[in-house]
Amino acid sequence: MIPEGPRLGGNPSRFRLKATPLITVMLGSMLTALPIIAQSPVLPPVGLLLLLSWRLLRPELWPAWIALPLGFFDDMMSGQPLGSAMCLWTLTMIAIDFAERRLIWRDYWQDWLIAGIAVIFCISGGLWFARLTGGGGTIALVAPQILWSVLLYPFVARQCAWLDRWRIMA
Repeated sequence: MIPEGPRLGGNPSRFRLKATPLITVMLGSMLTALPIIAQSPVLPPVGLLLLLSWRLLRPELWPAWIALPLGFFDDMMSGQPLGSAMCLWTLTMIAIDFAERRLIWRDYWQDWLIAGIAVIFCISGGLWFARLTGGGGTIALVAPQILWSVLLYPFVARQCAWLDRWRIMA
């Protein structure tokens, strides 16, 4: 019988290394398609939280342009105006790259602060894009969603770290 666990000198499959982060972000974006009835947006943007978690956990994993196709997928799943997540997520990834070059080191609290600012920017920007296309609402409408998203980030980051350990094991 062969023991379970990582094999000495074994390498994980290339598909598992590359596809796990992409699939998790796409599955997170698909959560907005669940039939949840609410009068205001309360479900956190799980796709965005996963994107931020993977980016802050593994900076070398993705270039900044990966936010463009993932944002397109999120726009298609969420029903937001086409191009809103594409624009906002790409700007967020570029800003994180810029901030990362300026910082000498980062810790857990700085990652949470960066993710919180990114969540506030993306949700408020999504509201702005929706208002441009005829939607209504104020920032008070999405304030609970922003709060839940910022508070949920550490949990999502921990789940990404767990998935990352599974991803790199042979």
